[in-house]
Amino acid sequence: MPLSTHSSDKATGLDAATLRAWLGAKAVELGFDDLRITDTALGDASQKLQEWLAAGRHGHMDYMERHAELRSNPALLVPGVLRVICVSMNYLSLDVDFDSELQGLENPTKASISLYARGRDYHKVLRTRLQEFAKAIEEKIGRFGYRVFTDSAPLMEVELARKAGLGWRGKHTLLLNRESGSTFFLGEILVDIPLPVDEPQEAHCGTCQSCIDICPTGAITAPYELDARRCISYLTIENPETIPLEFRRAIGNRVYGCDDCQLICPWNKFAKRSSLPDFAQRHGLGQATLLQLWSWTESEFNQRHEGSAIRRIGYARWRRNLAVGLGNALASPKISTEDKQLIRHALENAIASADPLVAEHIDWALSDNTSTVSKD
Repeated sequence: MPLSTHSSDKATGLDAATLRAWLGAKAVELGFDDLRITDTALGDASQKLQEWLAAGRHGHMDYMERHAELRSNPALLVPGVLRVICVSMNYLSLDVDFDSELQGLENPTKASISLYARGRDYHKVLRTRLQEFAKAIEEKIGRFGYRVFTDSAPLMEVELARKAGLGWRGKHTLLLNRESGSTFFLGEILVDIPLPVDEPQEAHCGTCQSCIDICPTGAITAPYELDARRCISYLTIENPETIPLEFRRAIGNRVYGCDDCQLICPWNKFAKRSSLPDFAQRHGLGQATLLQLWSWTESEFNQRHEGSAIRRIGYARWRRNLAVGLGNALASPKISTEDKQLIRHALENAIASADPLVAEHIDWALSDNTSTVSKD
């Protein structure tokens, strides 16, 4: 709904404390885990974004540069906005164990899929509930101007959530919360209502740098600084081209995203579980082997990932990532000769029908390439 220049007048007459309490309770009723409110001023975050872009650390994510001005000023994105209602929703399914996930990274034949992507596409889940929330607010206070977002537009949502008090920026640049770690999604409703704002949280990372030390590719170049071009999540999801040779061994068996910095973070001892069926793993993605996923045809990929964030990368990138994982399995001393023969046979059988992107990574997987990444 377009933001109105008059709707805020109606909300002004309401008791702010009562409305704020109602918003928090309604958010929980709709399945969100926390709610905080902030204004639209982004301070020095806009300048830091410009410096990050100027250094080219966004890689192929050209959309970030194209819409940098909009990201820096929500009022340009949504004229008339006064406040941002920020919400979080935990996504960690009941069956996830962090120690088991870390152990799985040491099993060369197993496929590692980022935790957030094993269920339904969070964009759809949050957007539906945010729209429902906005309608409920309208029923409470009358017609007002709003627009909902969930990683769906050029909005600095992590910075807004930090400023609103949903958490603090960890050294890995993700948002952290003392009660729920970092395993939650963010959503926003930009409104033209002058709601009271909340205070930011104090940071609690201290001297810990576990996330920096564990990063396989050295993507966290310094505390609070990320080079997306080195990040496995970027390389396996956002990157549309070949995966640079120097990072392939470090990727290991990670075929969609990377959770290492979250799995090792001490604050995720407090990560809350979600009982929402939407976030439960589908098609055995938490236990699947690389060969099982490699066996999927394109139609099986599209059918099994229907309604999933994974489907957005397409079949070619999916196969590209799997080929890297299978190549790393072939190079590993941990698996049997029989398993290596099965992998080699599967890769060789796929060459003839592979598109150029996938074929290049199959050729690498079948080679004796032993290059490794340097974190320097």
